[in-house]
This record gives sequence, structure tokens and C-alpha cells, in this order.
Amino acid sequence: MNGAESYYRATAPGDACAPLAGRQQARICIVGAGFAGLATAMSLMEHGERDVVLLEAEQVGHGASGRNGGFVFGGYSLDEQALLATVGAQQGRRLYQLTLGAVDQIRRRIAQYGIDCDATHGGIYLANWFDDPRVLDERQHFMRDHLGVEWQRISPADFAQRARSERYFGALYEQNAFHFHPLKYAQGLARTLQAGGIRVHENSRVVSIEALPRAAGGKGWRVATAAGEVLCEEVVVCCGGYLERLYPALAGAILPIATYVMVTEPLGGRMPQALATDAAIYDTRFAFDYYRPLADSRLLWGGRISVRSRSPEEVARLLYDDMLKVYPQLAGTRVDYAWSGLMSYGRHKMPQLGKLPNGVWYGMGFGGHGVGPTSLAGDVLSAALMGELSKVEQFAAWGLPTTGGPAGLLAAQMTYWYYELRDWMRQ
Repeated sequence: MNGAESYYRATAPGDACAPLAGRQQARICIVGAGFAGLATAMSLMEHGERDVVLLEAEQVGHGASGRNGGFVFGGYSLDEQALLATVGAQQGRRLYQLTLGAVDQIRRRIAQYGIDCDATHGGIYLANWFDDPRVLDERQHFMRDHLGVEWQRISPADFAQRARSERYFGALYEQNAFHFHPLKYAQGLARTLQAGGIRVHENSRVVSIEALPRAAGGKGWRVATAAGEVLCEEVVVCCGGYLERLYPALAGAILPIATYVMVTEPLGGRMPQALATDAAIYDTRFAFDYYRPLADSRLLWGGRISVRSRSPEEVARLLYDDMLKVYPQLAGTRVDYAWSGLMSYGRHKMPQLGKLPNGVWYGMGFGGHGVGPTSLAGDVLSAALMGELSKVEQFAAWGLPTTGGPAGLLAAQMTYWYYELRDWMRQ
């Protein structure tokens, strides 16, 4: 198996951004160059605000943004029925539609800025793992009747031809969705930001965020790294599952949850025998598989969640076995890359967007369904930073409830095992 950290990193080494050195001043400092931080900076730039510094502890897209499955579609980690139950039918529909707008925005940015990220506009299938047509019936009707979204129903026989698997019982097809190389997209955003005058610094781990004393200027923040500092009027923390101890008031409101991904060797002429579509696929279980064909004829396969990361060898073994349950014809296929990464979940499974009482802005909690919502978060946070608060207020219903630390992680793992058992019993 390849020793590179991930397939994404091996195929997108990126352009190095110099670490922060010395003192800089800016109107806005963003901490974290994942999708949320990049999108916030992009939206600010597109609205004319260029006095921005973006700091990244590792490299652009180091965390979940550069390790995920690459699915770009609507929705949040919180399922649509729970979303509407929380805020009502009208507001729930509005919030869901915002994620569809984010999908369109990502597609626009790829085209407008010439970002080469292997975007494949083949849609996404939700495949029914269970021999029960009501699973798809209920989902299709709910999406149409309550959210105004029409997903095409695919019969079991037709889907078996497209997916080249007898494991499923039909599917729903989301035509507007697509998939891409997430790290190439993140790096493309960073290049675009730099070309537009935004200062991006990698290998610049923030060690403290402190309010400036009145004697030092009366308003603003000092964001410090080992080799420099940024004095700014506003600070935005977008660190997700890698927040660690940087800001305890935020770290206590997220669960860092690991998920696993592997990539096979190039399949070449074998690919049509295993997958006769360029769409991405995920299934109807709580603990679902997700997978997609890559531009170089490999198959990317992801799944499972856990409170701990695993070695590449363990990830490869687990996911290879999962793949063969769906595609026994791929027995003997070599796994070239395998990795894990941390997502950030709020207890309520919705994005956490807002401002702490002391004035620190934050954007996090995108775990499990983050590509669209992180782009949306950029619009929400940038609008708030420019004085328009109505967008960020739409997310106030969820807030920052504590996740309970180690006990919360244990509870999350137990919940996952419970639903995994329930899925197994149901099938």
C-alpha cells in the first residue's frame, strides 16, 4: 500500500504558502483553511473585502475538507424530517434550499476560477440496502412534498445494471449533485484567494486568541502563532475536528469523530464490470457505505464512523471487506491508499455558526455532510462580518450545547453501534 497520507494528498501536493512571520494587521483573521475558512474568505473577497489573513496549522485542506468522500449535494447531517420538526416546515425548507444554492455556488466557482478538481457531474444515487420499497417511497415523497425536490426513482433491475451489483433494491437519483477531488478544490480556492489579495499562511498553528487591551487600541484581537501575530478587528475560528485545545469554549461543543476511506488500484478495463455509471453512490443504512469512480479508473470507498482513528492497514482491511459485500467481483483488487480523518459533529448535527459573547465568530460542526454546508457557512459568516446578521440568525436555534467530553464520545460510539445493529437486524 502506498505510504502517502491519502490518495488526495498524493495526487494534489499543492502550492506551499509561507508561514506567518512577524506582525501583520488585518480587518479579519480566519483560523483554519478547510472548506469553511476558505469559503468565508472567498465570500468576503467576492464582496470586496480583501483585508483578510487566513491561517492554517498544517496545509490547506489538511483536515476533513481534504480527506472526505467528495460528494457535493444538498442537506445537512441532521436529516430533513428532523430539520423541519425543529424549525417548522417553512423555515426548514428555506434552510434546505440554501444548501442546494451552495451546490450551485461550488459549481460556479469551479467554472469561474478554473479550478481543476476532477468534477464529475454525474449525479448521486441513494441505493436501497433493504428489501422494502417503502424506504425509497417515503424519502422520495417527503423530498418532493416538503422540500420541493424531485429525485428520480430507479427500479431494482435498472439500478443493478448501473451499479453492477445485486446487493441493492432500487435507488433514488439526485441529478443536481456531483462529486469531485476535495483537496484539489480546496487548493484551487486558496490560489484564487491569493490571486485576489487575501493573505494565506500554512504551517501557522494558532497558539492563542486574545482580546486587545484598551490601551493597545481599544478594539480587536491578537491572534498569535509561534513565529508571528495578527492584530485584527474580527476573528473567525473554523477548525472543525482539529480544534483541540485552541479555544475551549468551542471545543466543548463538538465531537471529533473519525471516518475511513480507501482507494483501490486503477481498475482500467475492469471498471465497467464493477460500476457502469460515473455517479457517486451511498446507501440507506445509518452506517452506510459511500463510493465513487475516480478519474484514473480507481474506486474510492468510504464508510464507518468511530471515536478513534485507525492505521491505514486497519482501514484498508475493514473497507475492503465492506466493498466485497457489494462487489464480490472485485476480490483480489489491491488497495493502494487508505486513511482516516476527524469530522466535527455538534450534538444536534447541524452546522454551528455564530458569535460568542466575547466577540469571537465561529463556523464548525459540519461532520458527515459538510461540502455544501461549509460553502453556505462562508456566505453566512461573511455577511455577518459585514454587518448583515439575518443569515447567521437562521442557525441560532441550535447553538453550542456541550457534547460531554469523553462521555459524549462514548455515547456517540454506542449510538453508532446501536444503529449498526438495527440495520443488521432489519436486513
